[in-house]
Amino acid sequence: MRLNDVDLHVTVDGQGPPLLLLHGFSGSLRSWDDVRLRLRDRATLIAIDALGHGQSSAPDDPSRYSLEWLSRDLLALLDALHLPSAAVLGYSMGGRMALFFAVQHPTRVRHLILASASPGIEEPRERQQRIASDEALATRIERDGIEAFVAEWERLPLLRLAPHVPDDVRAAQTTLRLQNRPSGLANSLRGAGTGQQPSLWADLAHLRLPVTLLAGELDTRYVRIAERMQALLPTSTLHVLEAAGHTSHVDQPDEFTSVLTLALDNKLTPSAERC
Repeated sequence: MRLNDVDLHVTVDGQGPPLLLLHGFSGSLRSWDDVRLRLRDRATLIAIDALGHGQSSAPDDPSRYSLEWLSRDLLALLDALHLPSAAVLGYSMGGRMALFFAVQHPTRVRHLILASASPGIEEPRERQQRIASDEALATRIERDGIEAFVAEWERLPLLRLAPHVPDDVRAAQTTLRLQNRPSGLANSLRGAGTGQQPSLWADLAHLRLPVTLLAGELDTRYVRIAERMQALLPTSTLHVLEAAGHTSHVDQPDEFTSVLTLALDNKLTPSAERC
């Protein structure tokens, strides 16, 4: 789909209320295959390859990957599909995109669902350090290639899948990452990395729409972030998934999808629970 002078790979399937799916860094819309299979009878699923990922365009200018531009792309996508609003699910990088979009265009988001997501870095010095580390990673991706990057990326403790995840699921995650292009991932880091994102912590109290937060109990850093977010959001529900880490949708797909189903059916009430 051609939007704002770039090509974005978008798939639409299923039936029911619209749900926009935003994947994490180094993933693609295929990262949601299991979730889409489970929800296609409950929702119209709109999955998109983020700029620089999968089959979407990978511009040479890192500024085109900014959250401001990505938010414009999502707005153009909803307009092209003639959707006044949609539920929006974002994981990790996709969660930052979803939250930024909701802050910019709250009337276009029916229900915001954030998995392992953050409102950004508040402290300016820490942001500059993150920008520097993201640039170093971007340079390594371009220099060493996609295979070396994926091997490095999957060794990070944050991205370690839960011990019970089957080998074929692990292999599928690796295969999806290997299908990305070094230049697209590098420029995504430069334009939309966590350090580049303006802090949205102060905006949470003004976000008056239903928000569902998900985090894996093994991912203690993001559990703490989610707990703080819930305390600031006027109408939010937090679900901490047991025996799951940062990739809770892969570690515990049944529980993850159950929470999504309740969110789509508007059966969640403000609370915090472990499941």
